[in-house]
Amino acid sequence: MSPTDEIDTMEESLNETIHISRHLKENKEVLDEKLGVGESFDMVCREMNFGGKEFALYYVNGFANSDIMTQILKELADVEREDLVPNVLKHLFETYISHIQVEKLKTINEINDSVLSGQLVMLIDKEEEALVIDVRNYPGRSPQEPDTERVVRGSRDGYVETILFNTALTRRRIRDERLRMEIQQVGERSKTDVCVAYLKDVADPGLVQLIKDKIQEINIDGLPMAEKTLEEFIVGRSWHPFPLVRYTERPDVAASHLLEGHVLIFVDTSPSVIITPSTYFHHLQHAEEYRHTPIIGTYLRWVRFIGVFTSIFIMPLWLTYVLEPDLLPDAIKFIGPRETSKIPIILQFLFAELGLDLMRMAAIHTPSPLATAMGLIAAVLIGDIAITVGLFVPEVIFYAAIAVIGTYATPSYELSLANKLARTLILLATFIFKIPGLVISITFILVILASTRSLGTPYLWPFIPFNFKGMMGIIFRNPFPMMNVRPSIVHPQNQNRQKK
Repeated sequence: MSPTDEIDTMEESLNETIHISRHLKENKEVLDEKLGVGESFDMVCREMNFGGKEFALYYVNGFANSDIMTQILKELADVEREDLVPNVLKHLFETYISHIQVEKLKTINEINDSVLSGQLVMLIDKEEEALVIDVRNYPGRSPQEPDTERVVRGSRDGYVETILFNTALTRRRIRDERLRMEIQQVGERSKTDVCVAYLKDVADPGLVQLIKDKIQEINIDGLPMAEKTLEEFIVGRSWHPFPLVRYTERPDVAASHLLEGHVLIFVDTSPSVIITPSTYFHHLQHAEEYRHTPIIGTYLRWVRFIGVFTSIFIMPLWLTYVLEPDLLPDAIKFIGPRETSKIPIILQFLFAELGLDLMRMAAIHTPSPLATAMGLIAAVLIGDIAITVGLFVPEVIFYAAIAVIGTYATPSYELSLANKLARTLILLATFIFKIPGLVISITFILVILASTRSLGTPYLWPFIPFNFKGMMGIIFRNPFPMMNVRPSIVHPQNQNRQKK
């Protein structure tokens, strides 16, 4: 038999449904081979005898909570034969296993999935069903404020890599019996838990079904990059630079979107939650705006908008005036450049972009004790000497720094990187075609964004198509008593947020 035929045979055996046998020995032979007991050091099968009945316990060492398991085994150790027979499973299930989460399994396939997910499976001789006990204790960190979404005032908890913790943090904020959290498994090998969360009487049923169908259609061996891999299957448009879903690590932000009618997607092993649908302007919102008075929140929002606008357009506009000095009004001729260099301005900008990205990546990978030294080297040695030797004119460094500050002020990290690509495209078009290049490149990007849809949602809503009330909600941070209607873009079943 060729290696290909062996692989096909193995896949067929994995997909074949095998029912639990009445003979414990037969079940053990099948499970030991499938789970690799004796080959994988962390895969454990413990044979025991309780009340004169033979038991086989399967679990993964490292996932199972030893304290819970010890307590269960102590209780079973005192059980006599007459306490179990007849109906062994019935007595164990209803009386002697004093654990909250216990279920019955009928197939070997279900046992495989349960053991590999970290649960304890108990097989009994002469029984055609098995018991699965949730004793999972995944390695993880405690909830803490996410670095990318910090606020001055507000909650300090954040999502972690364990899906159960994340759903609990969400339910803590929305104690509504209509909050649904439906779980599925994705990945033939990874069997990653994916949870779709929504408010049953608020979210658009069509959107919920669309997302669930797209998740069910995913055919892949695993989700090593968790939510990002899932996003590319759900949304598509693989080469589109702009983010078509929003990520958050804050439970309060996720809960706010649930109440608006959005659908959330939790992926196990990821601290980020996917918010759908999302528009361009969703990526410009930040929790800080809602932790202050409406006027202060509006001011912070405008400052952030100015920063994002500046990060995209200040460098191309300055380059336009350099290439077309006759367009520069006398009142602002001081913007330069006052000095010249043998290196073209466009190359200086491109070198500055690459250098800043290189320093950003270096800062991420630099150990904390050395970060200050790396910053000094980048700012003092590289920046100052580059100007001294004539590699850059001072204005290039100045405007590149302003653009970078605007990039860091963008709440969405994914949007900031997409805006950087847009800025580079506008720079190149401006250098080649001057003013027509500036106008055409900006128009091209706007057309691309206007024609983009995320799960059927216009990406530039409420700007295109224009919605006055929605646009006012983008420009101003409305007081909470005035936010009594849910956004129409999510097509909520119940539009009113407050009882009349």
